Amino acid sequence: MLADAQLSCYVHQYMKTHKRSSNAQACGAQVASKVITQGSSPPRCQQIKLALDVHAASIVVSRMVDGAKPQPPQSFKPAAFLEWAKKQQALAKEVISCYEAGPTGFWLHRKLTALGVGNYVVCPTSLDERRHGVANDRTDALELATRLDRYVAGNDRALAVVRVPTEAEEQKRAHKRQRQQLRQQRLSLAAQGRSLMLLHGRRESNHWWREHRWGRLEPELPAWLVERLKVFRDLILKVDQAVRQLTREIETQAPKLLPKGMGRLTYQAVETEVAAWDRFKNRRQVGSYAGLCGGVSDSGQSRAELSITKAGNRRLRTDLVELAWRLLLYQPKYYLVKKWKLILLNPKAHARARKRAIVAFARQLLVDLWRWKTGKRTPEQLGWVMAEA
Repeated sequence: MLADAQLSCYVHQYMKTHKRSSNAQACGAQVASKVITQGSSPPRCQQIKLALDVHAASIVVSRMVDGAKPQPPQSFKPAAFLEWAKKQQALAKEVISCYEAGPTGFWLHRKLTALGVGNYVVCPTSLDERRHGVANDRTDALELATRLDRYVAGNDRALAVVRVPTEAEEQKRAHKRQRQQLRQQRLSLAAQGRSLMLLHGRRESNHWWREHRWGRLEPELPAWLVERLKVFRDLILKVDQAVRQLTREIETQAPKLLPKGMGRLTYQAVETEVAAWDRFKNRRQVGSYAGLCGGVSDSGQSRAELSITKAGNRRLRTDLVELAWRLLLYQPKYYLVKKWKLILLNPKAHARARKRAIVAFARQLLVDLWRWKTGKRTPEQLGWVMAEA
């Protein structure tokens, strides 16, 4: 009995000593880890991946170290995040990040690239794949981290990477888009004035504010209503003046010789949205950029043709459809006009058939523009008549 008691005492004392030793080693490891992090030692890992959920006031980050699972997301102010991202460079041989394109633009991409971080700007998508109805900054960052890991490992379909325009391309695009925004604002103000008149029994179009119509309206309307409409009209005239000025500036940037039916404004609208024609490798990439490709549902023995995907640049899509209708009238020798005019110019054709035809026309028109701009075809080969715009 005494021997058993002494053995038990020795075992208990050994366990206490071993536990203190283990704790000391753990503390030492933590201290060593901090020293390595703060010092100038060689990187401890091969790769760090950062998934970012970017907002105007904050950036939520989920980090993955080598092949480990994503770490819990943490939030930073933009300036603090850039300092933190700079420190990650000392911890790994390579730092890769990604975030979704959105209203914050591409300034963060340029900052990260300047720091030496390999960044991807990706197309926005629903990160709640299973439709659980629970989506927040933390869940989005975690899901984006797993997709980034798959993309870096070689799965090209995990992320849809967006081409980042140069600063010069972005400035030209902003010029054209500002004109479009002002036109929408002008239309909104005109609609508000029209609505005010309709409330009091007067029906007018959205052009009521123009000089020839306003001169007829002013003496016919009550004085109080004229006073209220003048508030809208003064704003509309200022916006209209800015639109005209921007239009002149944009048109001066276009070449003088263009396909007949394509004005300088339309040319610049298409040119600035595409930005770089040589980035497309084939015609399929060109068509998909505008979202004019038809969808399809094909599984087993069932197959259904769907509407166009619209997974592209909606501004470019609108400009192309408008241009296609004009070329239909001004380019009779164009092979697309010969192919589709029997449907598009036939008043008895079904509306759905005409809609499909103009979409197919616009898609192929974009491909022909790409071929023209990259030197693969000449206007004569395409059947275009060139004229001074």
